[in-house]
Amino acid sequence: MLQASDDLKAMIDAARAAGDGLVRHFGALASLGVRTKSGPADLVSIADEEAERTIRAILGKARPSYGFLGEEGGATSGGDDAQTWIADPLDGTTNFLFGTPLWGVNVALAREGDIVAGVTWLPVLNEMYVAEKGAGAWLNGQRIHVSSRHRLVDSVLGCGIPFAGKPDHPVFAREMALLSANVAGIRRTGACSVDMAYVAAGRWDAYWERALNAWDMGPGVILVREAGGLASSVTGAALDVHGGNVCVSNGAIHDALIEQLNRALREPSS
Repeated sequence: MLQASDDLKAMIDAARAAGDGLVRHFGALASLGVRTKSGPADLVSIADEEAERTIRAILGKARPSYGFLGEEGGATSGGDDAQTWIADPLDGTTNFLFGTPLWGVNVALAREGDIVAGVTWLPVLNEMYVAEKGAGAWLNGQRIHVSSRHRLVDSVLGCGIPFAGKPDHPVFAREMALLSANVAGIRRTGACSVDMAYVAAGRWDAYWERALNAWDMGPGVILVREAGGLASSVTGAALDVHGGNVCVSNGAIHDALIEQLNRALREPSS
């Protein structure tokens, strides 16, 4: 049984409270106010903003000195900036707004830049993923582990697909050309929180995406690592959660996948 720290308990409380509000909005999508954030495919709703305020309030009460980085409100300095909460109040916004249940609440804690705790709460699926450095990864109170598959050809991969306004469309096309004929399947849920949690739980063998923020990947990084997997940049370099990309896997297929992702960067379409 996981013996959660006070920090992790606050994170779980914050994620659940934010999720409660989001579920209420999810049941009333027709009346939800929506606007565009930076383009037609990048939607934000009042639900995101309410959820972030909820998270900020709960975490701020628990640790008022910690910094805070949120998708909607940006960064807020604290007295102890070595410790920073990182939150995505609604990961998978487009799924949410189109009535798809694959969305979640992400809360992570970075200490000196290293993610040391993470929570991904998928309210509609009733799945609470939590991890803390050195304490393993857990789903609804049960220990989880990455998959044991050792060959890329036997593996199911999750990925992010660039949409309108995102970069790297030609690179993604080359990735699909290189990988799709040489793996058991490629999946896209539309929510980084879901995809990375699924790698930690052994449902996917790996996941990569080239255009992400720290709040998208934060909890997933510690979930995968504590479940026995690896997390790096898409080139195989050491991961920087502020670096804009990520590749996570069960570890066994990591090098083979990175080789193909780097090949897609080098080779033009045929």
